Amino acid sequence: MGTTEAPTWGAWARGSEEEADARPLTPRAIHRAAVESGGLAFALPPVLFILIPISVAWWQDPGPGAVAVTLLLPLYALLFVYATGIGLYPPRVRLGWFAVCTALLLLLIPALGANVLFMVMFQAMTHVLLLPWRWAVPTMLLMSLGVVVLAVVFEVYIAAGLAVMGTVMAWGIGYGVRQQILQEQLEAAQHRNAVLAVAAERERIGRDLHDLVGHSLTSLTISAQLARRLLDSDPEAAREQLVHIETTVRQALADVRATASGMQHVRAATEIASARTVLSTVGIQAEVPTALPPLHDDLAELFGYVIREGVTNIVRHSRATRAEISVGEDSVSIEDDGVGIPQGADRSGLRGLEARVALAGGHLEVRSSETGTRLTAVMGAAA
Repeated sequence: MGTTEAPTWGAWARGSEEEADARPLTPRAIHRAAVESGGLAFALPPVLFILIPISVAWWQDPGPGAVAVTLLLPLYALLFVYATGIGLYPPRVRLGWFAVCTALLLLLIPALGANVLFMVMFQAMTHVLLLPWRWAVPTMLLMSLGVVVLAVVFEVYIAAGLAVMGTVMAWGIGYGVRQQILQEQLEAAQHRNAVLAVAAERERIGRDLHDLVGHSLTSLTISAQLARRLLDSDPEAAREQLVHIETTVRQALADVRATASGMQHVRAATEIASARTVLSTVGIQAEVPTALPPLHDDLAELFGYVIREGVTNIVRHSRATRAEISVGEDSVSIEDDGVGIPQGADRSGLRGLEARVALAGGHLEVRSSETGTRLTAVMGAAA
């Protein structure tokens, strides 16, 4: 995956860095970004908590301090709510937003005193929402540790509990977001590699067809032009060219049919070789046999279809990192360490394969769970 820093909250909705830079820093654009991030609905309910320190400020000392708290805390709450949208902006915007949030809390210290420690949960979340992951975790831990120490000193023990709880919650949310980002990056890379593999196969087929019929078509063109010129002056020579054209066309047609037949020919050995290439292309470690037991042609063909279907499902659905193919004299199995076959997934391929195996006198077994999938075909007496 490299060492590229993972984006922050909601960055999968951001697209490219160019799109993030192009976002205008206007209230409407920030609100739209917060909605796109999916975090706006979760950030709104907690801000009702700020009513408590505002009430305490008016109850303890109604005056300029209480007015400052009443003005600054709602502003901080607004910045906190829309930090979910700022997470879709470039790093310089996110860092600036984080600095403003931190500065507001520092301004509230004279008015709130030790009660400012109760805001630790909000500030812990801004670390995760706005800072790069490699910065967010250590700075959040240092802040929470400082709050715990101050809470013990000032005997505000509830704030210490909130610091611990806020750190755990923020870390959990941040880690989950980061894992989601990495998973989507992996899926995008696998999809891109699969597309490139298909394109490479098309190019190979195109090269084969070009090498196969290119010379024949060139010869046909020359012979047809010569026959047309000789048609009036030397009909016998023109007839010879037409015979040559007919012979060349028949040979080219036979070559094309032979090539198409070869492409459709399924064998266990060829499918294993293809599976090794396809799996490695999409970043899946392939463990395949280096030698096969003696197989009858019909059994080699059937096992080839089983291997092909198993590998296709691994590439499309599994999200696996490892796959293993095993071939015996009367059985073949394909196993992966992915997430299993999704509920509601189309199993038409497996149903068709099961019918093919049953028709040959065998049994197809599919075991799928959250830890992977195993596809096994057993033939003969073992079935």
